Amino acid sequence: MLESFEIAVTDTILEDLALRLRATRLPLDADDDWNAGMSPAYLRELITYWRDQFGWRSQEALLNRFQHYRSAIDGTRIHFIHERGQGPSPLPLILTHGYPDSFFRFYKLIGLLTDPAAHGGDPIDAFDVVVPSLPGYGFSEPREGHGGLFGFGDLWQKLMTEELGYSRFGAHGGDWGSTITEHLARSHASSVVGIHLTDVPFWHIFQKPSDLTQDEQKFLERNERWQKEDGAYAMIQGTRPRTDAVGLTDSPAGLAAWIVEKFREWSDCGDDIESSYSKDELLTDVMLYWATGTIES
Repeated sequence: MLESFEIAVTDTILEDLALRLRATRLPLDADDDWNAGMSPAYLRELITYWRDQFGWRSQEALLNRFQHYRSAIDGTRIHFIHERGQGPSPLPLILTHGYPDSFFRFYKLIGLLTDPAAHGGDPIDAFDVVVPSLPGYGFSEPREGHGGLFGFGDLWQKLMTEELGYSRFGAHGGDWGSTITEHLARSHASSVVGIHLTDVPFWHIFQKPSDLTQDEQKFLERNERWQKEDGAYAMIQGTRPRTDAVGLTDSPAGLAAWIVEKFREWSDCGDDIESSYSKDELLTDVMLYWATGTIES
């Protein structure tokens, strides 16, 4: 059954977080080098801001400006935003995040898509926007079995058609969202008008034809180097998730380092992460993992 939902992190969680931030114990290194992972200098700066200046209640109010819902879809309680478009015939559109982000990935886009006229566009281009949290992320329950990640497209199909009553809709995704969106379109082409991906799903690089050109071979070799140099985290999370989840669930500094380093590595920010993200944006995303205790799932 569809139910309205409001984000309301308890005072107990915030008080515990404050104690942990005050008691943070970091490595002694204090340089600003990102080559070996999280910059020690930036992490210290970020933790200080989180402890002394960051206001979760303000960010919570920002998120609660949207219409949030939860509903049991095929046995899994899913959290999602559903904002109606301001136009004559809004096209339904589902936006799917990945890792290490969350539904917060789209907070700047929702208003642009639902009310283009308010931003200098044409109201005929309005969308009804649906932004779910992936199962196991944020305020959505984990989903065991049922195809796992590769079955989430079926889940989104039921959300859009059975729960929300849309017969036809568009879909967008990035990171894991690209894989889910691709499978959604593949398996439910009669419902999906079209899709947009920010990246080609990574698992395609494991499908190597025998008749590669020289350029294609070089491309795959670059991807293999990337897997070894930048994708080691995924090997840990994919094979020993419960090991690193202990530290990441227990330490807000550890969780921030694990997540924020990827935001810097995977964006076009150059050497300045805050040219792409503010501290408030980075910490709001981290908080959605911390407050819900969902980094393992």
